[in-house]
Amino acid sequence: MIRRLFTMCLALLSILGVPSHLTAASSAEVFPFKVHEQQLPNGLKIFVVPTGFPKIVSIQIPVQTGSRNEVEAGKTGFAHFFEHMMFRGTKNMSAEAYQARLTAMGARQNAYTSGDYTNYHTTLAKEDLDELLKMEADRFMNLSYGESEFKTEARAVLGEYNKGSAQPSTKLWELTKDKAFQAHTYKHTTLGFIQDIEDMPNQYAYSKTFFDRWYRPEYTSIIIAGDVNPEQVFATVRKYFTPWKRGSFTVRIPEEPEAKGPVYVHVPWPTPTPTELAVSFHGPAFLPESKDFAALSLLLDLNFGETSPLYQRLVLQDHLLEDMSAGGERSKDPDLFAVEVEVRDPKDTLKVRDLLLKTFVEASEQPIDQERLNAVRAHLRNQMARSLDHTESIAALLASFTHYERRADTIARTFKTLDAITPADILATARKVIRDHNLVISTLSHTPLADELKTTPKLESFKPLKQVATFKTIVQENQLPFLNIKLMFHAGSAFDPPGKEGLAALSAAMVTDASSQSYRLEDQQKAFYPVAASFTPQVDKELSTFTLRTPKDKAPEVLTIALSNLLTPGLREDDFERLKHAQLTALTQKLRANNEEELAKERLQELVYAGSPYAHTSLGTVAGIQAITLQDVKDFLQRSFTQSNLTLGINGPASKALITSVQEALQALPQGQAVKLGSIKALPLKGLKVEIIQKTSRATSISFGLPLAVNRSHPDFAALWLARAWLGEHRSSMSHLYQRIREIRGMNYGDYAYIEAFPGGMYQFFPPTNVARQAQLFEIWLRPVVPENAPM
Repeated sequence: MIRRLFTMCLALLSILGVPSHLTAASSAEVFPFKVHEQQLPNGLKIFVVPTGFPKIVSIQIPVQTGSRNEVEAGKTGFAHFFEHMMFRGTKNMSAEAYQARLTAMGARQNAYTSGDYTNYHTTLAKEDLDELLKMEADRFMNLSYGESEFKTEARAVLGEYNKGSAQPSTKLWELTKDKAFQAHTYKHTTLGFIQDIEDMPNQYAYSKTFFDRWYRPEYTSIIIAGDVNPEQVFATVRKYFTPWKRGSFTVRIPEEPEAKGPVYVHVPWPTPTPTELAVSFHGPAFLPESKDFAALSLLLDLNFGETSPLYQRLVLQDHLLEDMSAGGERSKDPDLFAVEVEVRDPKDTLKVRDLLLKTFVEASEQPIDQERLNAVRAHLRNQMARSLDHTESIAALLASFTHYERRADTIARTFKTLDAITPADILATARKVIRDHNLVISTLSHTPLADELKTTPKLESFKPLKQVATFKTIVQENQLPFLNIKLMFHAGSAFDPPGKEGLAALSAAMVTDASSQSYRLEDQQKAFYPVAASFTPQVDKELSTFTLRTPKDKAPEVLTIALSNLLTPGLREDDFERLKHAQLTALTQKLRANNEEELAKERLQELVYAGSPYAHTSLGTVAGIQAITLQDVKDFLQRSFTQSNLTLGINGPASKALITSVQEALQALPQGQAVKLGSIKALPLKGLKVEIIQKTSRATSISFGLPLAVNRSHPDFAALWLARAWLGEHRSSMSHLYQRIREIRGMNYGDYAYIEAFPGGMYQFFPPTNVARQAQLFEIWLRPVVPENAPM
């Protein structure tokens, strides 16, 4: 399988993460060893890591020279070639003498080449460190070989290519890279193009040029980990490596243009072999701060790793696959991210391809569950920690990260980024990467495959069929920087079941003020706070309205989080108990005990509409709230917050694409049935009725009124509205009541009249929106007067 490219040199670490509850400080401690570093005047970087393991030292020397550096036509494969030639001896020590000394030391030594760097590594006893550093300085500064030796090693490299080309997965990857890239040097593998390898014996002079260009101190780091004293090690390295001369060569790596796929590659194989299929996408480069790289790597593990539903189905349950792996190289420049499978029966290849594509598309449509994301990151982090159990693995890990920028903090910076990844980040990255033009599909088989594989389907075809929205959408466009999005449901407190008064309000709070299945509440708050976004509920008698406010440029991310609250609420017991207690407190203490003004208005409503669905506040009743269960909330959400009860309103600089995306997302709500509220009847008037709520207070609030047959559909509404304005507009100092009672007599704070409900009047100046009621009162609100003046 092509997975060898993803596991080489601890490439698993490219997708390691940390649980989202960890702080940035704990991310920095993922590599739990202090790194001491120095830089020589010639540019050589030195990293020393005391590990606490006795007697053993590991040296890693990563050189920033890989197949990526091979920019000249006809000259590929030389980075890998020098992985071999560096063991061929120097002017001062022959290859045989070098190997004899290593053998005498009992040292273990090897090297590897990747697209971006070549790493030389040796593990040995600490007493031999001085001698080995002297030998390493000699071969890096004084490598010497004749043309005969050069040709011998070039033929060995050709033999390695021939060995690899006999392996199906290696050949598949070689052709995939060649077809996927147009300009960048990732087009060829580390071994190089076959025609260049075959011609390599004729390139003796160029080999000297390549070595002279790249094997320079400014491109090199020395990492020494183990039972060491940092100052002694620095002194030893300085002693042997200071004479190494800095170079002057630089090169511009060809930039890959935007992909123009999809691309399909097929490799017919001459002998029986498992059918191989790879689905790849052009993805982002690795940078420690690259959220796109981290998000895409996590996406692959979550959707195609061993714990993913697809892996469980195809490998363990249906047995369609022998194996499935996924990943991407931590490459300096944009590279491929792939899922690779071995198909048991070639006839199933088309089916498997479509299932892989469908899973990719779903990953770009739906946010991943937060708990699954945390579990995968915790597993990978612990897996890495488990690997740091000996000196060589510690040094190797540091080498695999430091080579990018020759910085020891690359690991900490990478994990800090991974720590911050949210389901919204993964979704946003998926939508950028999982596109038709980025797609590369490659197959290898001994037997012919279905002709349909030759035609790559559009990713759009794997999206679920779009339903026709059954709810009304109202759009008001403007060029303000903020978007206002309202989701208004015909499902307010008047729909609370008898004995469960307060259910609508508690259900709405469980949407906006609790964790969803994908996002913890604290993660939502962290995402919303810096951009001043908000997602708030308002529950009135007949309507429950959710209002989302977000900056235009942050709308996709904020919408993803807010809609996950509505579409996949977490409904956790701890959130339920917290919000239920808060609602009881709001009713009994904040309203009844400490807010005379709002209490009088609410009690007037209860008296007028006693026996009707309007006869309790939107907060409910004490007994009603206490009786509500979490299952009651689940049932209310399912039957009330449905498409049939919804009106969508969007105000601001909303693009058509954004409007469509919101509409499509809301189609995940249950279809439901439109809820109808019966006619609201006030109690018949039988003379004047007065109720006094006796409290110990320095101020008395008075609300009085009567049922009103006039609403906005009535022909007299406009005239009555004008009369009410003369009598006492809300917060108006020009009205009749205000002038007579406050201005002339100085008896109280404010006096207003209403012909429509105005809940929360003491907190706002303008009439609240989304408070539509079929039954209204004519009401006078006299704001606090001293108790002795209340009768007057």
